[in-house]
Amino acid sequence: MASLAARALALARTHSSRAPSRSLSTTRVVRQEATPNLGTVPAAKKPVGAFRGGIVGFLFGFSLASSLAAYHLLEEYKLASAALQASVEELQTSTAKVSAHVRRIEAVEKDLKALSETSATKEDISRVRAEVKKLYDGLHVEFLDLRAHVWGIQEDVHALSKKSSTSVRIV
Repeated sequence: MASLAARALALARTHSSRAPSRSLSTTRVVRQEATPNLGTVPAAKKPVGAFRGGIVGFLFGFSLASSLAAYHLLEEYKLASAALQASVEELQTSTAKVSAHVRRIEAVEKDLKALSETSATKEDISRVRAEVKKLYDGLHVEFLDLRAHVWGIQEDVHALSKKSSTSVRIV
């Protein structure tokens, strides 16, 4: 109550200096009492029109869809890049294998060329065969001549051993 009385006294002092005015309230204290500050009145929002709201919604949806599409495109790019990298690595290993096979084939061809240069041809073999056949035939003839000669010596020795008048005896 004391505060109400102090307030009324302060209002009376300020009011006495002013000119009297007519008011709707019936008591002077109520009339003079200051209204409490309830804050500022918010400015009335301008309603968003259909056209402006449509554009904002369209741009928001378009940017959201674009960002999702870019994200998926980036993921697809990463997957394709990884697949391409794996394919390149597989190609490198297969190329290394093919290179190794080619080197082995070249080595075999080199050995084959060296062997073909040192090996005998059909003509060489037929010529050597003819020479061997001549040698064999010559040796066979000599063997037969030698055999005939040995047989003749055997006959002579046998004839000599049957003769009793000979002084040479073979034991």
